Amino acid sequence: MNGVAARPNLVAFATITRREVVRILRIWMQTLLPSAITMTLYFVIFGRMVGSRIGEIVPGIGYIDYIVPGLIMMAVITNSYGNISSSFFGAKFGRHVEEMLASPMPGWVILAGYVAGAVLRGLMVAAIVLLISLFFTRIHLYHPLVTFSTVLLTSVVFSLAGFVNAVYAKKFDDIALVPTFVLTPLTYLGGVFYSVNQLGSPWRELSHANPILYMVNAFRYGLLGISDISMTIAYVVMVGFAVVLAVVALGLLERGIGLRS
Repeated sequence: MNGVAARPNLVAFATITRREVVRILRIWMQTLLPSAITMTLYFVIFGRMVGSRIGEIVPGIGYIDYIVPGLIMMAVITNSYGNISSSFFGAKFGRHVEEMLASPMPGWVILAGYVAGAVLRGLMVAAIVLLISLFFTRIHLYHPLVTFSTVLLTSVVFSLAGFVNAVYAKKFDDIALVPTFVLTPLTYLGGVFYSVNQLGSPWRELSHANPILYMVNAFRYGLLGISDISMTIAYVVMVGFAVVLAVVALGLLERGIGLRS
């Protein structure tokens, strides 16, 4: 009986996810290609040109090797957040979300479908950037499980954050405010291009308040086997943010805040 009851929810989840994936692939020049071009430029400018003058940022690891994990995570964060914020706000703008809210679908199915689509885009972009990085350096992949779980958790966290942004957004300009004024500064200050241990006090201590620092370092540990922070703390931060944002997003969806006219 439980299987029969769960089947409509599974079909609804698969439908929303499939629609999101089709959307991503249909406009791949907007969803996938920009990250490939941008990250290639980062590899050329920061990795080859600047990195050749910096040398090894930590013993045995060149600068270009060191920034690869950070650049991959930057692409994952940007695309996971941007996919769900634009897609769900588009559903609000076109009044499609009202049809979903009026249907028998539970709120968690709607949320899970949109998040799954955004996570898949994040994973696709991560794979593309990883392949591009192979033209500039070699990837060792010391801890595959840590690598994959970090990408997955990070993508989930920022997909949920993008969903919250889309719920509150009233116009298309609103979905660009957080990436511009919050995500970009936090990403650049999250240890993508440098080791946080090289910072002096109080900047080193302040950097530990940045959640992206933990995500970048966890992924760097998976690829290179080095990290500036404890893996236990990194996973606590990532899982904690995922749980809190999921509760907030589901609460907003269930109450219809910013969704119902």
